[in-house]
Amino acid sequence: MINLNFIYSELFLAISIMSLLIIGVFKKNSSILIYNLSIISLLVCLALIFNFPISENVELFNKSYKIDYLSSFMKILTISSGIFVLLSSNKYIQITNISKIEYPILVLSSILGMMVMISSNDLILFYIGLELQSLALYVLASFNRDNLLSSESGLKYFVLSALSSGILLYGCSLIYGFSGSTNFFTIADNLTANSHGLTFGIVFILVGLSFKISAVPFHMWAPDVYEGSPTSVTVFFAILPKIAALTVFIRFLYIPFFNLIDQWQMIIVFLSISSMLFGAIAAIGQKNLKRLLAYSSIGHMGYALAGLATGTNQGIQSSIAYISIYLFMNLAFFSCLFMLRRDEKYFDNIKDLSGLSKNHPLLSFSLLIVLFSLAGIPPLAGFFAKFYIFTAVIAESMYFLAIVGLLSTVIAAFYYLRLIKIIYFDNEKDKYETSHNIGLKLSLLFSTIFILFYFIYPGWLTEIIEKINII
Repeated sequence: MINLNFIYSELFLAISIMSLLIIGVFKKNSSILIYNLSIISLLVCLALIFNFPISENVELFNKSYKIDYLSSFMKILTISSGIFVLLSSNKYIQITNISKIEYPILVLSSILGMMVMISSNDLILFYIGLELQSLALYVLASFNRDNLLSSESGLKYFVLSALSSGILLYGCSLIYGFSGSTNFFTIADNLTANSHGLTFGIVFILVGLSFKISAVPFHMWAPDVYEGSPTSVTVFFAILPKIAALTVFIRFLYIPFFNLIDQWQMIIVFLSISSMLFGAIAAIGQKNLKRLLAYSSIGHMGYALAGLATGTNQGIQSSIAYISIYLFMNLAFFSCLFMLRRDEKYFDNIKDLSGLSKNHPLLSFSLLIVLFSLAGIPPLAGFFAKFYIFTAVIAESMYFLAIVGLLSTVIAAFYYLRLIKIIYFDNEKDKYETSHNIGLKLSLLFSTIFILFYFIYPGWLTEIIEKINII
């Protein structure tokens, strides 16, 4: 008999999605009601996860679905991020006329796919979760049908993502063919040292996963999709899929294929170095804030992969700490972006920040904190995120990786500091509106306080994450 207590959150979310769809169809003009109920559904999911603290690993469905400390922590991150994204973008979707019943339901569907990915311990189950996440994201990217850029970004993401999914599925079939199983534990037991087919399978799957986190050279979709999608969808793209994909990276590399670390370690190192350098250099010439954030996220994923490349528990923990802090920084930046509104129109170009400090000192201060943190300036949270990564990398004597990381941090600091210069020293523009919904204000306040005061007791996050032991 399967103990369903541990998957109540997934079951509740699936039932919520179907129930909200029925309510939306039969009740006219219910988009705001569905939106609010979606937030409540995520809050209940969060409560259900906290209600069953994990003291030991639980394996369900013939060891295909794993509930452990890692999955619980990453699900809490994912659902919390989803709640803040919905709260902060509430006003935006109403003003841009994309407040339809399908919007929050698609967000919930994508989050459900991520939760399945996070707990998957089997290639088939992981792929089901991945496709549930991706199919919802295809539609969300092109949700603003009246905007040509949105339609274009949705199509680009669909074509390239379908290609990457095909490559990933081919890798899964190779691994199944050469190991005789799709279960991670069984694959680990059936490993043979000279199986070149398994190596090819690992490479194909890493290519597919790298696309999902927009790691170089599989990043080509990110700038266009980030710019063209509605900003509320861009913030979703920038945070949540990264959490799920990083968890799959950890499970895939460290459970079935840890003994083949010599074959995949250099691939991860290459992805990390190329992402850090390209993300830092390519962002310099950008004029659109969302495109700049796209290249910035490519660089940040490079740092997260650097931790995974070490092959140690400390490296895994540093990557999880990095992504945890990164999501707060992104949430704060996009919350500031949602406040650049004038005459029912949103602005997202770098020149729109010109002289912002003259009319909006508090908003400018929040942006200052976030940008310094993204640049890794101490004592803000972003500095500690990079510190954890570099500590783990240097502990394994991977000095070249650490040096490249430091150099790319210096390069990236240029375009973050340039934004601060534009905000504080350029000529001011017309004043933006100051009436914002309470959800947006709370999201910005909470994330800015976290970034600013994290240094007072940075140990609390590492103490939580140190309980995650994969190896």
